[in-house]
Amino acid sequence: MPPIEDDRLAAEQRARVLIDRQLEAAGWSVQDRGALNLFAGSGVALREVIMKPGHGRVDYLLYVEKAVVGVIEAKPVGTPLSGVEWQSAMYAAGLPGDVRKRALDAGGRLPFVFEASGTETHFTNGFDPAPRARRIFHFPKPEALGRIVRAASEHPQEALTWRGRVGSLPTLEEGHLRPAQIDAIHGIERSLREQQFSRSLVQMATGAGKTYTAVTEAYRLLKWGGFGRVLFLVDRNNLADQTLGEFQNYRTPDDGRRFTELYNVTKLTRGRMPDSTKVAISTIQRVFKAIQNENVPDDDDPGLDEFAPESPVDVTYNPDLPPEAFDLVVVDEAHRSIYGVWRGVLEYFDAHVVGLTATPGKQTFGFFQQNLVSEYTYAESVADGVNVDFDIYRIKTEITENGSTIEAGTFVPKVNRETREIRIEKLDEDLNYASPQLDRAVTAKHQIRLVLETFRDRLFTEIFPSRRTVPKTLIFAKDDNHAEEIVQTVREVFGRGNDFAAKITYSAKDAKGHLKAFRTSPNLRIAVTVDMIATGTDVKPLECVLFMRDVRSAHYFEQMKGRGARTIDPATFRAVTDDAEAKTRFVLVDAVGVTEHEFVEPPLNRDRTMSLKKLLDRAATLNLSEDETATLANRLAALEQQVTQPERAELDAVAGRSLRSIVRALVAAVNPDAQAAAIAADPNRAPSDVVQKLLDVAIRPLASNPELRTRIIELRRAHDQVIDEVSRDSLIDAHGVVDPDAARETITSWRAYLAAHRDEISAIQLMFDVKGRGIAFGHVNELAERIKRPPHNWTVDYIWSAYLSLGVEHRGLAETRNRHTATDLISLLRYETGIDDALIPYADLVKSRYVNWLARQAQSGVEFNVSQRWWLDKIMQIVAVSAGITAEDLDNAPFDERGGVDGALRDLGDAAGELVEELNRELTA
Repeated sequence: MPPIEDDRLAAEQRARVLIDRQLEAAGWSVQDRGALNLFAGSGVALREVIMKPGHGRVDYLLYVEKAVVGVIEAKPVGTPLSGVEWQSAMYAAGLPGDVRKRALDAGGRLPFVFEASGTETHFTNGFDPAPRARRIFHFPKPEALGRIVRAASEHPQEALTWRGRVGSLPTLEEGHLRPAQIDAIHGIERSLREQQFSRSLVQMATGAGKTYTAVTEAYRLLKWGGFGRVLFLVDRNNLADQTLGEFQNYRTPDDGRRFTELYNVTKLTRGRMPDSTKVAISTIQRVFKAIQNENVPDDDDPGLDEFAPESPVDVTYNPDLPPEAFDLVVVDEAHRSIYGVWRGVLEYFDAHVVGLTATPGKQTFGFFQQNLVSEYTYAESVADGVNVDFDIYRIKTEITENGSTIEAGTFVPKVNRETREIRIEKLDEDLNYASPQLDRAVTAKHQIRLVLETFRDRLFTEIFPSRRTVPKTLIFAKDDNHAEEIVQTVREVFGRGNDFAAKITYSAKDAKGHLKAFRTSPNLRIAVTVDMIATGTDVKPLECVLFMRDVRSAHYFEQMKGRGARTIDPATFRAVTDDAEAKTRFVLVDAVGVTEHEFVEPPLNRDRTMSLKKLLDRAATLNLSEDETATLANRLAALEQQVTQPERAELDAVAGRSLRSIVRALVAAVNPDAQAAAIAADPNRAPSDVVQKLLDVAIRPLASNPELRTRIIELRRAHDQVIDEVSRDSLIDAHGVVDPDAARETITSWRAYLAAHRDEISAIQLMFDVKGRGIAFGHVNELAERIKRPPHNWTVDYIWSAYLSLGVEHRGLAETRNRHTATDLISLLRYETGIDDALIPYADLVKSRYVNWLARQAQSGVEFNVSQRWWLDKIMQIVAVSAGITAEDLDNAPFDERGGVDGALRDLGDAAGELVEELNRELTA
């Protein structure tokens, strides 16, 4: 039976009561026609206005700053609002004459059109390029519409909403971005332009630079895209500080200023945000707390940040943090369960949502409307040198696998979890415990000790052969009490003190200080955590991830594994791990079976027994299996991390393309998705044949280039070092100088080498042709790397000693006579070209020129204070070892301790850049 008219009217009237309350909560003054007062507030919602003939009666006419700007069509609760948009559109175009005079026009109609039922609200913004209704949580405040109203009067020819402005963003400056980051930004902006989805998902491997990508995008959208404010959601509060640091350190590509010099970035707190806030950083739990108008603490609070309600949260409107507060919401590590119980918080805001994750799940894809705008896998990141590959080392113990039994009558210690107080009790019956109870209901001390002793005993023989310094190691424990037990046992097993191992959990004292030390201190070698370092936290020198807790979530496991994936430059790496040359891999030590779950993808290094030489030989005959192809990709990616830039350039030249692109093709050929797509595209061939064709195509650049294979092996051997611990040595001879006959032969060969490579090696060419001007450290280092290869195997020290053995004069400090760096090649070349008549160590030459320069400055009346002399002295020292200096070097050690470039400008003034250039001219060759 259809509803009677009175019932329908009553239902609509109830809806209007709800709508009135919502409008008033948002700051609108709701009025009847007879009591109209446009001065009552910035926004007035006038009920029941008769439109021009044929257009009926509108339920609400909206005024902002005394101008008519929109309409609301009210319908009973439960009415499908998309079916009444024609009605509200008719009202928006049917203003009576006395109202139209003060109306804001958007193509012949009012710009802001709403349909509402009291439980659902739809909004159409007529200033969008293709206006269409979207569901919003609540009516916007009058001030939000007022900003658009003012912009419409001030800039009538410009796009007024971000949906209109994203179509004309400037070309992305790609120089400072990785290919995966470029793809992600293009994907997000394409999705914004097309407006087919209100959400965009970026899948990017851990360590590939998701946050930097998001900061770059935020800058572009704030500056050129018409976006007013960004909410950046992080997984944990301790990551909010790290993200804030990313924004603070970001240099804009157009003028080089810091992001935070242009836009205010802050952590979200309770209450109304200042208009100046352009980026707010928070966890989703804290955003919910702010929406509920509760205090948001600044410090880490596991009770808050780990809170996960059993049922979806109920979000209510807060005028201090309204839905229109943000235009963009970035969700970093978007794989978490926030799309279930926390979904209401995300849907509260009228914003485009961008998700960033390494491991999207079904629920993640569902929330983001299956709109995956870019994809970058872990294997691809290894191929690109963004991450390093990993190996797996498995430790099994009887108790870990099968549990144990404690017999009745045994006196056992029991620990109070809250107070850590220990009491001794006698067991009345046998205690049988299984593996899952281990370190939760029962702590087996010898199991913990045995795992750690095994790790210690195999560390330098099987896990990291021939190393002597314990690699930076992160151990994942089950809970805080388990972590406490592990830390104490680590110190005992390794026989080391408190600064060797530390617990870094939310409850630990000075956890942030310990985390900083774990990144930078050579002393703190092992950290034990539960969740604090599980996601997003960078510890680049980390080489070992030890699982003493099981993880059954693929997403969480990938994040935990990813802590060890980060690459690091060799110099910084060696500063904290003195016996490491370069980080080429990390090791997952699995003491609980976590790597045996089906969701764990194998590393590229699938055949650890096969040498690089054998792999290349098999590639030459097109006989590589799929696992061998993956292993070859691993070995070449590791070599890429070790070679110098000149060596990399040489390999690329021999290959006729970048070695990295070859590795990327190998990885693509063993990608299951790529194989599945190829099989589907060629259904008439056997799947194995299709896969083999992919492998053969990927291998061809190596198979068809014997010279490339030879150079790869030569460089591999140059960077490998075999440790002989079994052969005994005996002394044949000892002398302090090179034998004169050998010295003459060396110098003759050296001069022939210079003549033969004069047009090929930049340092030689520059010295002979332009008398050394323009020789940079890269040129010198290239020459040093080339001469130390077979067949010559020369070092700078060796050639220098050969000259001295033939009686060539040496000038300089006595202590530098037998200690030479690559830059001393400049001195050798200066002698050969006749610029100098003696061998003068390059550092002594630079210091002498610096003293003369200071004297000339003093004679011309220029005096430098103590702070300025510190900068000048350090600049001279850098030039002495690097054959030059750039402005960018001022942001590195030792200058960073005094503020880097900013500190140089502070102490040296605006002439800092000119001084750097002048010293480059005066002190170098």
